[in-house]
Amino acid sequence: MATFDDILEEAGKFGRSQKRIFALLCMVSMPWAGVYVGIVFQGFTPDHWCRSAAAVERREACSWSPAESRRLTAPLINSSGVLQHSSCEQYEVDWNSTEPSCDLQELDLSRTPTSGCREGWEYDYKGRQSFVTEFDLVCSDGWLVDLYQSTLNVGFLVGSIAIGYLADRFGRKLSFLMSCVLNGIAGILVAVAPNYVSLLVFRTLYGFGVKGGWVAGYVLITEIVGVEFRRTVGVVYQMFFSVGILLLPLLAYFITDWRWLQVAITVPYIVFLSYYWFIPESPRWLLSQNKRSKAVKITRDMAKENQRSLSKKIETLSDDNADSTTASFMDLLRTPKMRKHTFILSFNWFTSAVVYQGLIMRLGILGGNVYIDFLISGLVEFPAAFLILFTIERIGRRLPFATANIVAGVSCFVTALIPDDLFWFKTVVACVGRLGITMTFEMVVFVNTELYPTFVRNFGVSVCSTLCDVGGIVAPFLLYRLAVIWLELPLIIFGILAFLAGGLVLLLPETKGVPLPDTIDDIEFPERAKQKMELRSRQLDNLLPNHVSSNKDPANV
Repeated sequence: MATFDDILEEAGKFGRSQKRIFALLCMVSMPWAGVYVGIVFQGFTPDHWCRSAAAVERREACSWSPAESRRLTAPLINSSGVLQHSSCEQYEVDWNSTEPSCDLQELDLSRTPTSGCREGWEYDYKGRQSFVTEFDLVCSDGWLVDLYQSTLNVGFLVGSIAIGYLADRFGRKLSFLMSCVLNGIAGILVAVAPNYVSLLVFRTLYGFGVKGGWVAGYVLITEIVGVEFRRTVGVVYQMFFSVGILLLPLLAYFITDWRWLQVAITVPYIVFLSYYWFIPESPRWLLSQNKRSKAVKITRDMAKENQRSLSKKIETLSDDNADSTTASFMDLLRTPKMRKHTFILSFNWFTSAVVYQGLIMRLGILGGNVYIDFLISGLVEFPAAFLILFTIERIGRRLPFATANIVAGVSCFVTALIPDDLFWFKTVVACVGRLGITMTFEMVVFVNTELYPTFVRNFGVSVCSTLCDVGGIVAPFLLYRLAVIWLELPLIIFGILAFLAGGLVLLLPETKGVPLPDTIDDIEFPERAKQKMELRSRQLDNLLPNHVSSNKDPANV
């Protein structure tokens, strides 16, 4: 019986057909960036202060600027050792009964009692309309901005599990298209949400489809290429998320209303519905569902597009990944090394989400040019993919993985301690941290797959990656609430998490050149697994033709 990997030897492991499908699916990563971190622009909180209708009238009559009139409503407060005008308190002044004077020097309000804002807020928009200014999500309601981002990650958490199940049950292609339909509908509903409660509901639905569809695309492309190309396409597929990061500030610069920006982010998902005619179902999945004739047809079409011909071995095509063993959660915890892997990988998923998302959202509260800052920080993500591809086959997985975490942690610590007047030095160090955590985020995906046996591999990745969504739920609260105490405090927390994650990675085994484990015994007793693979490799050399066996890499079997 010929396996699908055997047939790919003839059809082409990464020919024109796979490259076309890969290019199309890489596009899916770009709008996800807008969904994931679009809050930096859609939820931008501008400088604000208490509104007083009478004070506004006096300002207009006296031709004061907003900055000048702010002294009339906002008392000075001590914020992290700096005196600044309050955003949430106002002077209790009856402007209708005060003497009408336009001389600001004559108005001494230092001993005037204060109270909370009673008539809403004024905003220094700087040309941007966000849902924060539309729904007045500031001061005591500021935590509702955190909730906006957290509901998205709740959708990620539920949706990735649900769509993952549907992808195994009904196919990768159908699940991807279903998620695109949901994304298109939910994304437009977010854009037209009439109030904040409906906004949260639609945002959760949006998250439900986005991540699950992205994962379905990831699985599909890795299942139709040769084993030696899977890591490369996986890393590059994620790299296109960084392309989306670069495009987002450009979109936001020209589309200043958060609702229209939401529409722009959503439109690609509607366009992706056209993929129904351009991408095939995974032949591996079809084989696992005993749909051999469809799998054979798709494989023949791929070979034809790759300008390759298939031998009669295609008629004996069988499922090379079928396994009757059923995975359970206890399989991830029952034995010592499986327990250790599960804990360390889960913690790294959590840390990657918290630090990565936190560093991006932090750009929205620094007070600089958010477009330029976002663009610069996005550019530093690109070297991450190349560093990974350059090091993992030369140095291994463990050392680059741990180093990336530790570099991110140290960078967070150092950035927090650099004074603000050393702006460019502080920016450079922060960008190094962003590079490190991007590498970590991209590496944890495939390292996770290499540390679990076949029958529990997909389930294990799904369970560990749920901590990524938990981290996404926690990140906005951690960032925004701690920044109120001290702007740099979140960086200290991020540094501790990343440094600890890097230390834990050093406790994992190196997987460079090691065959993918098939059973839990292969994890617990790696020497036995190595001996088994050497025996299997010798058997393959004896059974397969020379031109086929010479291409077999024991590490990829």
